[in-house]
Formats: sequence, structure tokens, C-alpha cells
Amino acid sequence: MNAQAKPLPDTDALWMPFTANRQFKAAPRFLVGASGMYYTTHDGRRVLDGTSGLWCVNAGHCRTEIAEAIARQSRELDYAPGFQMGHPMAFEAASRVARIMPPGLDRIFFTNSGSESADTALKIALAYHRARGEGQRHRFIGRERGYHGVGFGGISVGGIGGNRKTFSANLMPGVDHLPHTLNIAEAGFSRGQPQWGAHLADDLERIVALHDASTIAGVIVEPLAGSTGVLVPPQGYLERLRAICSRHGLLLIFDEVITAFGRLGAATASEYFGVKPDIITLAKGINNASVPLGAVAVNRPIYDTVINAANPDSIELFHGYTYSAHPLAAAATVAALDIYQRDGLFERARSLSGQFEQAAHALRGAPHVRDIRNLGLVAGIELESREGRPGSRGYEVFLRCLERGVLVRYTADILALSPPLIVEPAQIEQMFATVGEALKAIP
Repeated sequence: MNAQAKPLPDTDALWMPFTANRQFKAAPRFLVGASGMYYTTHDGRRVLDGTSGLWCVNAGHCRTEIAEAIARQSRELDYAPGFQMGHPMAFEAASRVARIMPPGLDRIFFTNSGSESADTALKIALAYHRARGEGQRHRFIGRERGYHGVGFGGISVGGIGGNRKTFSANLMPGVDHLPHTLNIAEAGFSRGQPQWGAHLADDLERIVALHDASTIAGVIVEPLAGSTGVLVPPQGYLERLRAICSRHGLLLIFDEVITAFGRLGAATASEYFGVKPDIITLAKGINNASVPLGAVAVNRPIYDTVINAANPDSIELFHGYTYSAHPLAAAATVAALDIYQRDGLFERARSLSGQFEQAAHALRGAPHVRDIRNLGLVAGIELESREGRPGSRGYEVFLRCLERGVLVRYTADILALSPPLIVEPAQIEQMFATVGEALKAIP
């Protein structure tokens, strides 16, 4: 342990999320500091953050403006109840988020995470149909390999088998799933949106015919699926989903927990693709991940329908959280949105996307690479799996990159890179070069 190293904590008490606990605790890896594009490890090494933490630190780490806003708010008002009372920063944060949402999606419900945002969106959709006299619309359509958090609603409409199997007997009834859009044989190594696959959206017509449109409340998809391995929507796919939903009166919900706040070079994926949903779920980059916060952006007709269906003295939606629009989280949101706008980070992401794409696809032909997918400042590198040991190669590349000073994310044998939007061109080259070195070093 060098002079800068910090003593390691006792690891026994913590049950870590989405982690092989025994594997980690046998050889712990600790991050103890962060600044800008870099983490600091417990032994004093600087590690380039190639993943924005978990897709969320879009403006880089430990921004002074955000820290000062949080500290100032904590001295003025540390907590205020959100039920039957309000505090000014909650309304300011909602107005600021609404301002960059697609036109009309200007009613904001605050949650504490992407998982809560997904469950909230489903409940709002059900409340809307009931308020308009169509309470029989109770079904939801998700998508295979979709990720919508870990609430029972989110894993019900989600389509990742490992997340579902332990809880399968207790998931929401009345859920069906579209096919996922990944086809390496037809669209491998696509740069940006694949040309093949728009027709996969048409399976929604089959599902509608099977269940009858009058029973379906909505469809929820990630415009770009991140956690499942960077699945980029084919050209025309989202447009077809929008048209089918409109034709049958289904609400279209975009899960933009990853894609919102600049990841694709626009405020939202809806803006980037030019496809407007009825509801958008948000979290992660909403306040640069400085204080837990999520949100749901809802179009005004949905809000008005739910609000106006109730007696003026009655609660219109029986839903909410103790920490909804927590003062510290709301203050951090306003500060983060100021940074995004002042520094032009969404535009910066768009300007860097071409170099990012080029650097990612330069790994084509590297050992073990099966496919490369990218859009905006997101890239997925799919590796050939070892026979009988799926995921082991991805884990080894992750470790070797970390040893070389770059943090990447791995999901089984798929590597994902999604750096903060402040990334420099030389850092983009470093990230992908490090992945290339790691690939050459493993069997």
C-alpha cells in the first residue's frame, strides 16, 4: 500500500446490488474520490471514467456549482414534506426540467430513481385510462431485453431474464413483450442506427390483435437500450411504434433514464429521433447523479384528464414518495441544468459523436470482438463468449482496463462505454485503445 493508500473498510455488512458479492469481497475495488473525468482508487491511482459512473455523471464529477447548491440548500431547508405542502425549489426544478422536454410534456412528477420513475409512469397510464372511462385498459407491452428498473412493475414490463426469473410468480399480470431489435447477422457493426429492423415494430399489431386494443394501456420501450448491451433502434422503428400506438389509443412511454440529458447529443432521445411519446421517464443525468432523483414527464392532456376527473378537494393520484422533490435533489437539478446549458454539453456530445463512433469501430477485427454498436456518446462492444463460461471474458476485460486506468462497464460479455459529456478527444482515444490492449491480453 503506497503513501496515498487508504485503509480498506470491513466489507461483511454490505449486501451489494447487481454484484457477485463473494467475487468482489475476495478482491475489493474501491473508489474514494472523483474530479472531472477521473476517479481516485483507494491506493491512489487515477482512473478515467469511461461510463459516467452508471450512465449518470454527464457533467463530470464533483462540480463545484452543484456541491455549493446542495450545501446552500441544506442550510436553508434540509427537508420539506411533499404531501399537502410544497417548497419553492421543487417547483423551480420541475419548471426547468419541463423547459427542455418535448413540447407538451411539461407536467413533471418527481421520484427518487429510474426504477420508481418506471413504476410511476405505469400507474399514471392506468390512472389516465380510468379517468377517461376506459379502466379496462390494464395491459402493458414491454420489449425483450428491455430494462425498466427493479420495481415489480419495471421488471414485469422489462425483458431481461436474469432480472425476472426469481420473481416470475409475482410479476404484474397482463404484460406482453415485443421482440428485441438486435440481429448481428443482419445488422452487425452498424454505425449509428441500423438500416435493418424497422419491421420489428410491426409485431405490435400482432399483439394488439391478440389482446384487443381496448385492453392495452400502453407500450414502454427504451429508445436506445443501454443496460442490456447498447441496442440501437433501427431506422424507422420508433416512428412505426408511435404510429401504431396512436392508431389504437395506446400510450407510448419512453424510458429515457439513460438517454435524457445529452447522452445522444440532445436534451432527450425523443428530440434526437424526432419521435414524441406521451410519457418520458427520467433519472441519472437529471442532476448529474449528485443526489438521488428521478422524474416522469407527462403530456398535458394526460395530466389534465387525471386531475379534472377528481373532486376539487380530493387527491387525484394516490401515489408519491417521502423524498419526492427532496430540497437537496431539486437544488442539485437546477444547478446541473445550468451547467448543461451554460457549457453547451448537449451540443458538445453531438460534436464528439463522430470521433467516438470512429474510435469504437476501430476495434473491429480486434480479438474476440463479435459486434460493435454506437450512437451519440454510447458504444457497446459485444465479445464472443467462452464455451461454458459466459460473462468471464467481459469480466476479465473490465479488470484489465481498470488496471490500465480506465473504467468500463460490462454486462456479461458486452462492454459499454458512455463517458461524461466533458470528455476530451484524447480521452476518447485512450478509452478505446485501452479496451483494445485488454482484448489482446486475454485468451
